[in-house]
Amino acid sequence: GDLDKVVNLLLSLSGRLARVEAALNSLGPHAPAEDKVALREKQRLLVAQLEDAKELKEHVGRREEAVGAMVARYLPAEHLQDYQHFVKMKSALIAEQRELEEKIKLGQEQLRCLHESL
Repeated sequence: GDLDKVVNLLLSLSGRLARVEAALNSLGPHAPAEDKVALREKQRLLVAQLEDAKELKEHVGRREEAVGAMVARYLPAEHLQDYQHFVKMKSALIAEQRELEEKIKLGQEQLRCLHESL
């Protein structure tokens, strides 16, 4: 459960940071200075939050190793391999699910814009 939350947090923060950086890059030379300052402050806060989230992930990773060591004492080798595979794949599947959800949102937004343009 903690792994799910931390991975989702990392994905959320990195997505938000990417949007802020894209907004910063899209500002023209004549953009108001307060817009640039506000975006840079958001960027700074998101970078700090992302670093904190990475530390949380490291902590969860250490806990995962401790749990894995305890599980290894009680599971036969075959089941232990299944458990280790499950833990590895869980993060990847969460990231893939998030990516698919964002693609669906983008598709729905594009569809809405097409309907409005018709």
